[in-house]
Amino acid sequence: MSRNRIILLAVVIVVVLVAVTFPLWSPYFRNDVVDEAFPGLTDEQRQAVREMPQDEQDALVAMADENADMAGQTAAAMTEPDTVMDETMPEDASDPQLVAQGSFIAIDAVHKAEGTATVYDVSGQLVLRFEDFRVTNGPELHVILSKITPTTIFGGVGEDMIDLGILKGNVGSQNYDIPAEVDLSEYQSIVIYCVPFGVVFSSAQLTAG
Repeated sequence: MSRNRIILLAVVIVVVLVAVTFPLWSPYFRNDVVDEAFPGLTDEQRQAVREMPQDEQDALVAMADENADMAGQTAAAMTEPDTVMDETMPEDASDPQLVAQGSFIAIDAVHKAEGTATVYDVSGQLVLRFEDFRVTNGPELHVILSKITPTTIFGGVGEDMIDLGILKGNVGSQNYDIPAEVDLSEYQSIVIYCVPFGVVFSSAQLTAG
């Protein structure tokens, strides 16, 4: 057998062995990457990250390449138990009038939410209500009324935004009062916003009801 044929056969054997054994050793490589990317996490948090879907792990590792502190705090928040809310409509909401509504979007594997944001007029008070809502846990998430509709994580919330307060829970129904002086026609969206890092987790573009 010629030398070239022997080399070719050896390469084929190596490729086959790598393909066959990849499921066995690849988790150890991914675990090493997770450990290196998030050195500040506890053992329990690192294990929780390893058990996340692969696309979420990949997104966090990519984030760590850009901002290790942000990635670490986001990873830590994602390992926390869900905070579930189950607020009903305000007690005086006998005949709430639909004013505007929108649906939350997924930006990437980590920065994503689902459910609806609906603004009601309840006896002259504008109330923002989330229903069928779920968002990824993150560091200090706030609910923002914005004049723009960001669709990227660094899309910002624009000028003259209104902070309606810290997110009450990352899962479930919840209400937020909108200040009486707000002209809602000037605002386009509801944004779930990570204040410490200026990151958009999701947005819901509002359309008139």
